[in-house]
Amino acid sequence: MKAIEITQFGGPEVLQMCERPTPECKVGEMLIKVHAAGVNRPDVFQRQGNYPVPPGASDLPGLEVAGEIVGGDLSGSDFKLGDQVCALVQGGGYAEYCAAPLAQCLPVPKGLSMIEAASLPETYFTVWSNVFERARLARGETLLVQGGTSGIGVAAIQIATALGHRVFATAGSEDKRVACETLGAERGINYRTEKFEEVVRHLTDGCGVDVILDMVAGDYLSRELSALADDGRVVVIALLGGAKAQIDAGQVLRRRLTITGSTLRPRPVAFKAAIAASLRERVWPLLEQRTIKPVIFKTLPLAQAAQAHTLMEQGSHIGKIMLTVA
Repeated sequence: MKAIEITQFGGPEVLQMCERPTPECKVGEMLIKVHAAGVNRPDVFQRQGNYPVPPGASDLPGLEVAGEIVGGDLSGSDFKLGDQVCALVQGGGYAEYCAAPLAQCLPVPKGLSMIEAASLPETYFTVWSNVFERARLARGETLLVQGGTSGIGVAAIQIATALGHRVFATAGSEDKRVACETLGAERGINYRTEKFEEVVRHLTDGCGVDVILDMVAGDYLSRELSALADDGRVVVIALLGGAKAQIDAGQVLRRRLTITGSTLRPRPVAFKAAIAASLRERVWPLLEQRTIKPVIFKTLPLAQAAQAHTLMEQGSHIGKIMLTVA
């Protein structure tokens, strides 16, 4: 099969087309003929040498795909050959074929294209796991999303809004700020011209927000503590602002604040299976009703994976960058 491999750690140019053996499925895995694959920030980190591949996972980049089931062990599932599915994988998505655990596969939501379906797994699994399970966003609580026009941000704004939460989101330009509000955020905050902690405190009558989804960390963390309500939770899922932070631990004690975080890729199949089941029950109906919808910024052919990574690093996108596989 044709695939995109990381020839060495470095810039986008190290992504090159190659020939690889078609994956062999293990027990409990299906073989997917890939129609589309999503491009995500972890793919960039892996290419740069900053995101080690979990033991036993493919060294090829790509954490989410959509396509047609063409083989594998489908016993004990409701899938059959020829079904259209999307899947969260540990790697190997930038290829013509990809093996995926059955438990991490979901049917393509009715009415969605393969490209739209492939944009879902990495971001939706991440948002559900962190916002609704780890941070326990509950009925009546408020959410602040850092990076509201990223793939993660677009998903978080829409899901939380659809489930009845007040949502605020930061972005780096006026166009992106408005895009956050178009997606459902009550208020987009331009972090270049406004202090998000001041804005959310004003909008919540001085109380602060209950949960913050943080992709920045670094010096944002101390500011986020002051933006939290008592008993509030910050969940860190990326370190775009750096891994080190100074915080006022007294606030954590006095106001019962929680700082937590997670990475999804190394977690076991059983953990991801539970997320898949929740998404199928709670979120897939919202997609099929078009209450929420994928946001695709640009689609490129697999051979142009390097250009896709360049776009990702430029940071001008709103929504997902996708690869199509002929």
